[in-house]
Amino acid sequence: MKIHKEGRRILFFTLLALLAVNLLLFRYNAENGGFNKVFAGISVIMFLILLQFFRSPARRLFTHEDLIIAPADGKVVVIENVQEPEYFDDMRMQISIFMSPINVHITRNPISGIVRYFKYHPGNYLVAWHPKSSTKNERTTVVVESEAGPLVLFRQIAGAMARRIVWYVNEGDEVSQGEEFGFIKFGSRVDIFVPIDTEVKVQIGEKVKGGQTVIAQLKTPPPSLF
Repeated sequence: MKIHKEGRRILFFTLLALLAVNLLLFRYNAENGGFNKVFAGISVIMFLILLQFFRSPARRLFTHEDLIIAPADGKVVVIENVQEPEYFDDMRMQISIFMSPINVHITRNPISGIVRYFKYHPGNYLVAWHPKSSTKNERTTVVVESEAGPLVLFRQIAGAMARRIVWYVNEGDEVSQGEEFGFIKFGSRVDIFVPIDTEVKVQIGEKVKGGQTVIAQLKTPPPSLF
């Protein structure tokens, strides 16, 4: 199991801090051995929880130009037609994936294509399943012109615990399906907006894996014979 690059510095300094506190306790609080042992145990558990959060498991990616692949691990919490005001300003189908603190928090490109729009929005930290988190929370918006033709919009959205969104894409970049486009630290959500006629392949409550689970299929025109 690899550790994601976004977690290495945090893990290093957290380990140093925990070691320092435990060494000080055992040196200057030796008469309270029971307390010191309990604190040491809690320190190990805390570090292991943090370690699993930044894990980066190997994935056998699934790719296809007209399929939308899950951009993150988590649970499908929204499938509905909504007005998308930021870029399209029309009705789109929204599919949202909630990422709990125990999920892998790498975010991946759901489709291959060219980034036509990118914007970072500072904002609030409502709980990630709140309906207004998609427009009020700290977030990024990415619009990719897919190889199949249709435009696909997706957002990284910070949650109540997430206070840092990282992204690796910019306007004009060519992106590949399944590759990392960012990371969200400590609980969050990803929204995907696709054309209304897109065929959804998942259901509310279904658990998905980033880079592997097919969540929708774009409607594309049949190939011309001439």
